[in-house]
Amino acid sequence: MKPIAPIVVTSGEPSGIGPDICLQLAAKNWLIPLVVLGDQTLFEARADLLGINIKNLNIRSITLDVPCTPGVLNAANAAYVLRMLDTAIAGCTAGEYSAMVTAPVHKGIINDAGIAFTGHTEYLAAKTATPRVVMLLAGAGLRVALATTHLALKDVPAALTQRDLAITLRIVHTELRSKFGIASPRILVAGLNPHAGESGHMGREEIEIIAPVLERLRTEGMNLIGPLPADTLFTKNVLANSDAQVAMYHDQGLAVLKYAAFDEGVNITLGLPIIRTSVDHGTALDLAGSGRASPNSLFAAIETAVEIVQRKRAVTAL
Repeated sequence: MKPIAPIVVTSGEPSGIGPDICLQLAAKNWLIPLVVLGDQTLFEARADLLGINIKNLNIRSITLDVPCTPGVLNAANAAYVLRMLDTAIAGCTAGEYSAMVTAPVHKGIINDAGIAFTGHTEYLAAKTATPRVVMLLAGAGLRVALATTHLALKDVPAALTQRDLAITLRIVHTELRSKFGIASPRILVAGLNPHAGESGHMGREEIEIIAPVLERLRTEGMNLIGPLPADTLFTKNVLANSDAQVAMYHDQGLAVLKYAAFDEGVNITLGLPIIRTSVDHGTALDLAGSGRASPNSLFAAIETAVEIVQRKRAVTAL
């Protein structure tokens, strides 16, 4: 059997903590070799600033458009950030890399550069021509998937359709089996409204959209519990023995996940033809170049990617 291809790591927004935490990858021996994408000169300057020896770091240099200063955003480098993503996607698609792991980007500065950008998840879906992907964050024993992602709260109800929710749940069920090795996943599903709609008195999305989808998918053999009030779904007793939790919108699920596992959480994109994991935090401009940025979430994202790659390889070998 041929060796496992390296995992590629994109270093994200150059003025943020992405380069800082990527530099710290040099201190550890990884089960699968890593290739880190980013500007060589930037890495060398940041390493000197932080006192880090990077001779063991395998850097594939992608050149900055303009020099950058830690903590100072510059829209002129937005295209650089996307070039790293495009390089990683192309490499994974071609089999040059076995998975990609992403450090944080700054959505605002990319949009300020005149490039429409909602987030990694949506960008990866478009670049791989994947009609539907699912954002799942894992940590502290939770696996929280989102029915909708980066939408204004006022736009969520209209985006929540039976068709899209069914697709999301099928992806979550399938990927829990293939990526996490869970034979029969038990999935908790939140309602949209307070008290899961209170029998229609606080909204009818549970009655008209969520419950019918769950009933239909149960006939396909999925173990789905809900719709549950979100304020009690994430309590210890309800969570017991569940394998994943599906929230209806971004902050409904991720506020809980990040409270429980911030600095150690992992973002995993489900449904892609490639393996992608990510940190669960932002660019932290105020910490860039300070030496105070924790690499724990990046380490966890790489370890998760390693596990998924190894599981896929083992299954393929059967």
